[in-house]
Amino acid sequence: MRAAQFSQYGPPGVMHVAEVEEPHAGPGEIRITVRASGLSTGETLIRSGALRDVVPVTLPHRTGMEAAGVVDEVGDGVTGVGVGDEVFGMTDPSARGANADYAVLVAWAPRPAAWSWEEAGGAAGGVETATRVLDRLAVGAGHTVLVQGAAGGVGTIAVQLAVARGAAVIGTASEHNHDFLRSLGAVPTTYGPGLAGRVRGLAANGVDAVFDCAGGALPDLIEIVGDAARVVTIAADLTAAAHGVHLSHGAPADRTGTALGAGADPLAVHGLATAVTLADAGRLRVPVAAAFPLDEIAAAHELSETRHARGKIVLVH
Repeated sequence: MRAAQFSQYGPPGVMHVAEVEEPHAGPGEIRITVRASGLSTGETLIRSGALRDVVPVTLPHRTGMEAAGVVDEVGDGVTGVGVGDEVFGMTDPSARGANADYAVLVAWAPRPAAWSWEEAGGAAGGVETATRVLDRLAVGAGHTVLVQGAAGGVGTIAVQLAVARGAAVIGTASEHNHDFLRSLGAVPTTYGPGLAGRVRGLAANGVDAVFDCAGGALPDLIEIVGDAARVVTIAADLTAAAHGVHLSHGAPADRTGTALGAGADPLAVHGLATAVTLADAGRLRVPVAAAFPLDEIAAAHELSETRHARGKIVLVH
């Protein structure tokens, strides 16, 4: 099968598609014929080598942690899903490999009828990440949440999930994305100098929690909420610990509770199920910034590195 990978750290051009052996579903897993898969900012940082001391990988390294497609293998112990079903979900984070013709998933849910393949292929990572962070911050009804970097792949999902929990959301983004954020249910503002003052003007009763998707502004974000423990970042900001801010980087490091199926992260399972319910009710969409053929994986990485993509970058298979 075809799979996207890199054999050395470097710029987007090191990404290429190679012929590799097909994976197969083990106990508690399913395999899908991939119709679309996602690309995250974290993947570009891993490929560049910026995270080699934090997220070491064995080269050549296959990329992709989320995909959507049609089930063609069901592992031992799996119930409730069968060959031919349309699903979206996540690979084992230690294995990745979703940017390929076939992918093995450890957490999955039915593809919502309202979502295209592109939307479903780029959904699972953002849903799991946003759920993980919102759960850690205990965001619920009546809270006010600031989402820093709200127009990106994770930010767009975080805004909608927080709104669905009954929270008021303030989202930062470039001014040309402000109407877009309003359409998702957030009150927009710009990032950069003076952020604390702008947020105070929008949140009469203060901010209860901050979800940082962008990085680079932790002192300001702590000032806004008044307590570093109420800030969680998913950006590759290695100064987070020095500021007392939790850097959330996904399973297995943040795994808690009992998994549903071998290797499945319970937060992913819980998050994906919630996403399906909201999508079916018309309350959760997955904005797609661009869709590239799998063979154009390097171009997809180039766009991701601009940090100007509004929504999710996906690969179609």
